[in-house]
Amino acid sequence: MAKISLIDLGWSDFFSAQVDPDELLVTPPARICDVHRDRIQALSEDGEMALEMLPGMKVNELAVGDWVLVDLVEMRIAKLLERHTVLRRRSEASGLKPQLIAANVDTLMIVSSCNDDFNLARLERYLALAISSGTAPVLVLTKADMAEDASDYLRRAEPLSSFAPILTINARDPQSLEQLSPWFRQGQTVALVGSSGVGKSTILNGLTGEEVATQDIRADDSKGRHTTTARSLRRALSAGWVIDTPGMRALAMSENDEGIEVLFADVIELAGQCKFSDCRHETEPGCAIQRAIKGGELDADRFQRWVKLRQENEASADALAGAGGRKGRRR
Repeated sequence: MAKISLIDLGWSDFFSAQVDPDELLVTPPARICDVHRDRIQALSEDGEMALEMLPGMKVNELAVGDWVLVDLVEMRIAKLLERHTVLRRRSEASGLKPQLIAANVDTLMIVSSCNDDFNLARLERYLALAISSGTAPVLVLTKADMAEDASDYLRRAEPLSSFAPILTINARDPQSLEQLSPWFRQGQTVALVGSSGVGKSTILNGLTGEEVATQDIRADDSKGRHTTTARSLRRALSAGWVIDTPGMRALAMSENDEGIEVLFADVIELAGQCKFSDCRHETEPGCAIQRAIKGGELDADRFQRWVKLRQENEASADALAGAGGRKGRRR
């Protein structure tokens, strides 16, 4: 890899404000590029290095994209810097504690494919994650060249166009991949998320010039087999950085209040117009939600997706509050 500067790596005033100049001389910064069960890899101005963790630090407390200060004598992480943005999800494996996906990401490219994998509810979940984290979302619909009518998928995604640009691409065509270039600039970091088999690894190959193994999807249900098994930070050919992530079919809501409120602002506004403040939006008289559904102003499926996301997010907040010894739900 050619020599890189801290600015190339994504260093900014946000991070330098956390460190005294004298501290930088003793423990220079590096950015985590790979997190494995038994080792941490990081990038600095001097190249790639393997690092030990601070005593008592657990590997799941670090994320690809994190900035750390390095003790060059011990080749150990001396300090983890505050994150500018952080992507988290709740998973069965991690229990109540949110699982880190990536840190200090500028753009979240939400990848879906023009086949049976396309799922509006899943796209909304990723959008809620991006909005809540302060990361700019972009919807990327792959395999447009293999679809009978790619415009149909674009039409189905159109309701989300006010929250994110929507692109249809052929990930194997360099000219088609050029559509992604506006988001790859010096010091900028893009993360790819989506289900297995949607083409994230193919996009990564095209953006970085590397050859990450890809696998075909299953013909019977368009579901993919996992190719990427660990998150990694890689340099894009043009500029900037790209983080590939393992495929995630399930994205449980956790602390995504802001994203849900932004995505479903119209539904929330209607709910505030109901006759009763404790309206369940079922059969109560004066329910503005049900009136809007019957009048064709609100899609019933969209309303149900809001109910599901809100309940899931609130249940997660209740569980986290209970685990922390607090009572009551965040409001």
